[in-house]
Amino acid sequence: MSIIKKSALSALVITLFTLTACTPEVGSDAWCTDMKEKSKADWTANQTSDFAKNCVFK
Repeated sequence: MSIIKKSALSALVITLFTLTACTPEVGSDAWCTDMKEKSKADWTANQTSDFAKNCVFK
């Protein structure tokens, strides 16, 4: 594997890790707050269900 391919792969892994590390855990207070601020038209069916279970019916 060439050095360029290794560098590109490393950059991709770091980017993916950084993006996933920034989202709060589903059901946490931070996640509930984020969902309240997000337009309900942008919610998925799973997010709606998780919001109801974790933020409304605690």
